[in-house]
Amino acid sequence: MTAMIRNPILRGFNPDPSICRVGDDYYIATSTFEWYPGVQIHHSRDLVNWRLVRRPLERASQLDMRGNPDSCGVWAPCLSYDDGLFWLVYTDVKRFDGNFKDAHNYIVTAEAIEATWSDPVYVNSSGFDPSLFHDDDGRKWFLNMQWNHRTESFGGSPKHPAFDGILLQEWDERTRKLVGPVKNIFAGSPLGLVEGPHLFKRNGWYYLTTAEGGTGYDHAVTMARSRTIDGPYEMHPSTYLITSKDHPEAPLQRAGHGQYVETPDGQAYHTHLAGRPLPPQRRCTLGRETALQKCVWRDDGWLYLESGGPVPEVLVPAPAAVEQLPEETVVETEFDEGVLPIEFQWLRTPQPERVFSLDARTGHLRLFGRESIGSWFEQALVARRQEHHSFRAETAVEFVPETYQQVAGLTHYYNRHKFHALGVTWHETLGRVLTILSCPGDFPHGRLEFPVGSGIAIPEGRIELAMEILDNDLQFFWRETRAEDWHAIGPVLDAGVVSDEGGRGEHGSFTGAFAGMFAFDTSGAGRAADFGCFRYVSLAADGCLCIRKIE
Repeated sequence: MTAMIRNPILRGFNPDPSICRVGDDYYIATSTFEWYPGVQIHHSRDLVNWRLVRRPLERASQLDMRGNPDSCGVWAPCLSYDDGLFWLVYTDVKRFDGNFKDAHNYIVTAEAIEATWSDPVYVNSSGFDPSLFHDDDGRKWFLNMQWNHRTESFGGSPKHPAFDGILLQEWDERTRKLVGPVKNIFAGSPLGLVEGPHLFKRNGWYYLTTAEGGTGYDHAVTMARSRTIDGPYEMHPSTYLITSKDHPEAPLQRAGHGQYVETPDGQAYHTHLAGRPLPPQRRCTLGRETALQKCVWRDDGWLYLESGGPVPEVLVPAPAAVEQLPEETVVETEFDEGVLPIEFQWLRTPQPERVFSLDARTGHLRLFGRESIGSWFEQALVARRQEHHSFRAETAVEFVPETYQQVAGLTHYYNRHKFHALGVTWHETLGRVLTILSCPGDFPHGRLEFPVGSGIAIPEGRIELAMEILDNDLQFFWRETRAEDWHAIGPVLDAGVVSDEGGRGEHGSFTGAFAGMFAFDTSGAGRAADFGCFRYVSLAADGCLCIRKIE
């Protein structure tokens, strides 16, 4: 029986996949936006089983996103290998709304994926989605989309004037600068919004793949080719190599933005991002995920999906017979290793010691209450990706607030406009209480709702908190430590709003839902909360929505 790759290969918030093969090893780099450390790199030796191994942008000299708006930060990295080095190109986007983007592009290198990566070399700021191509003559070429802040009467595509084509310029590694003329080599198809360029060379042709149509339901991978690197580029006979834009019934939607790779024996594959929307509102609570498609080269010298047509498949043939490893359906963390488990991240700051500690108390994650939940500068929120449409998360917190300005607990979080949080806090007449703070997609104001009003009084000591998400529904729970029964608190909340489409629509947010622990102290006292564990349980079987209740 043919071994199969099951898509998505990287579940939950893993967009813009850049793939690189070195010998028998495959690596995929994906965008992390405002989450720290920057850029996720997964590893595989068979294209079937993948493991998160590194986030290389881990110090202030490489990445400081304090003040970056939601869905800014690290966009669309490009990972490659040449001259005995891994090369990582990335953008740090500093502005979202308005005509401008302020997108700064950098290069870092390392001798091994899991090594310490270099300080960055600044390249340019003309647009985002940078890419580095190593030609077979030893020259290196830098690509990125060009951002046009002017009105549509000034060039650019008629449909989306800000996306002003793909720029190409030579990169001189000796001087570590761009040299020679800047050329706009590709304006894209009539679909518009051309971005995400990647080049590769085969049989004397330069092939260019780009992302088009925006990252929503019109997304696509567009392909073109030329005999010379600077064009002119002719379009693929089908224009789009991969897209679901005309097939709303396809299980993998929003398909686009990826990169070509070959196996050692010459089999062809192409990565792409995709979303799996939940009915009835068609919201992607898992964000944009990474998928992989088997491709074939036809006699006309063009690449096509092996399945025929442009629509991506959930199951595609693997390059060789291999067993898919069983999914880890329960992940328990006791915080006793002294380092944060790799599945967890925090937001924006390169100074994690100011927001959390694993040394302050053995076997606990201590969060230092800083700015409010949703702050763009310094907030104590440590979380992991939601990887299943249905899951349960549990934690245990010890927190002694002295004012209502001090809150700590468990959250289902997307950004400052989209989250639900169950927190321990203080009330003037009730004393220590458990309350819910909810912001169900209120853009741009971010106003809170309080589904249980002032909250419910709770006893002193350690409190256990839980939340259960079943597709679009969220229910919070709590209990005293070692108590037998969990108590539901508050109404069933709309978990579907904690999604790409919630609040602003499919083009307004680009990350994904997280489950995690938070603490804030808007009094400025820095009140700390200790979390003794975190448990994530999948409530879905084999990627399907087969729900079972966890008691």
